Amino acid sequence: MGGAGFIFNASIIRPGESPGTELNCKLGCQLLNLAQMAELKTKQTTADVEEFIHSFADTEQKKADSFELVKLMHEATGAAPRMWGPSIIGFGKYHYKSERSSQEGDWPLVGFSPRKAAISLYVYTPCDGQEELLGKLGKYKMGKACIYIKKLADIDIAVLKKMMMATIQFLQTTYGKN
Repeated sequence: MGGAGFIFNASIIRPGESPGTELNCKLGCQLLNLAQMAELKTKQTTADVEEFIHSFADTEQKKADSFELVKLMHEATGAAPRMWGPSIIGFGKYHYKSERSSQEGDWPLVGFSPRKAAISLYVYTPCDGQEELLGKLGKYKMGKACIYIKKLADIDIAVLKKMMMATIQFLQTTYGKN
């Protein structure tokens, strides 16, 4: 960061410099922490997807479901699977800018993670028709931005494909093709 600073009461506070007052120092550190928190931590990596599935998926069923999801999501997006952070397998990407904050970054069009408790599916956006599709999906739990399933056999794959296609279309229309 070096020369980056924050203006408070007409004084500049830079990392490593002595602030004018303890209050300025505390506020400058808080602002620096807020700026660092805004940076997206989950980014695309070069880690091997197949190796990740073999080492991370804790049951043979979860491994088999993971490889089936790789196939389905590759077909839906035309994109190769890529690791995003240490535990998300993503396909394609889009660049977003938040309307509520200054945060922006890249994120996969669709993806999943074979977590211990459940497989997390990142295939949902609040676009037209998604609520109706959720009603037909099968056995799942809904998080804030993802769908949790125990195994692929619990859901209707045709409905999952429709959800992915609607999500991909929505994201590419909203944020452009990448």
